[in-house]
Amino acid sequence: MTEERDAGAGERPANRLGGRSALFFVVLIGCVSLFSDMTYEGARSITGPFLKILGASATVVGIVAGLGELIGHGVRLFSGVIADRTRRYWLLTIVGYAINLFAVPLIALSGNFAVASVLLIMERFGKAIRKPSTDAMLSFAREKVGSGWTYGLHEAMDQIGAVTGPVIVAGILYFRADNYRLGFAILALPAVVAMTIIFVAKFLFPNPANLEMKTLRIESRGFDRRYWLYLLAVGFVGLGFADWALVAYHFETKKLFADAFIPLLYAIAMAADAVAALFFGWLYDRIGSKCLALAALISAGFAPLVFLGGSAAAMIGAALWGIGMGWQESIMRSVVADLTPRERRASAFGLFNTSFGIFWFAGSALIGVLYGISIAAVVAFSVVTQLAAIPVFFSIRSEPAH
Repeated sequence: MTEERDAGAGERPANRLGGRSALFFVVLIGCVSLFSDMTYEGARSITGPFLKILGASATVVGIVAGLGELIGHGVRLFSGVIADRTRRYWLLTIVGYAINLFAVPLIALSGNFAVASVLLIMERFGKAIRKPSTDAMLSFAREKVGSGWTYGLHEAMDQIGAVTGPVIVAGILYFRADNYRLGFAILALPAVVAMTIIFVAKFLFPNPANLEMKTLRIESRGFDRRYWLYLLAVGFVGLGFADWALVAYHFETKKLFADAFIPLLYAIAMAADAVAALFFGWLYDRIGSKCLALAALISAGFAPLVFLGGSAAAMIGAALWGIGMGWQESIMRSVVADLTPRERRASAFGLFNTSFGIFWFAGSALIGVLYGISIAAVVAFSVVTQLAAIPVFFSIRSEPAH
């Protein structure tokens, strides 16, 4: 029996309270994301330097980061279809979060870069299992909260954790003489808190689909033309957006910053992410998908600042990188929700994330190779591919749900 059928007459009053209930649900899932991001973004802030210490080259770092995103996004195609067919959103969410979160502290036990790489990929795999279900559940609240604001607020809460995690890791590296293993191990604490909140959320909202008003739709056999054009545009963005692991690798290689300061730079990027998510979420609810073109234009400037500039320019570039993550994780999801029917929304999110992951893997691997040849080539490739998405974004007309 699916979760949708299970709810029925036993649905708790919280799910019938309208706008306040929908907003509370978004905030509750945001709290889960806050502590989960504290876990895996804290780890991500030191992945590049840690892999280098274990003997990995720049090419290996780029390939591992890209492969993790490929698997982490590719699996979402299947987990999204499974979610739509079974409506077991909570089951997939819980299993995915468990793998996603507890792979992180295990990295502390890895003795070589191969083992660490497998665990990093497992972390991405867990996220892939739960992501379409989580995004679909959030989409049920968007009619009452606002499409852009739902995902913008959720991403902003994500980034509170994404700022806190790297700061904690930076403190450990500073006070414990660059003890990377302790940095990974301490992240088990927010992982436990995140899992606890997930079970609370499931208890209060056993069937989040009841937050959305069901409407009569004329069914179609596939997604419309705008959805496919949108996948093309986000593919360009994924192709040119360098992973933070390589950015951190560059900072450490060029000795632009002390090791303990690199996680703080990541925290700055995550703070910029949070602000960007709220701003672009607000803007999307007013002008629709046209704001994606503006967001892409702004974030494309991170590469020349990060890879060609000195310390001051690199700090600004890190903030622009964070802005790029902010709109990618917020209004990119808003557009998917607004272009697709609720019955196929988890599948739409899964296909969207799979496509993005394939392009991100190809781009990360290529950027890693280019880094060993010419940093100027890295910058040119990154900027050109991201800007190529802008004309496609202008061709899409997506109106936000209010």
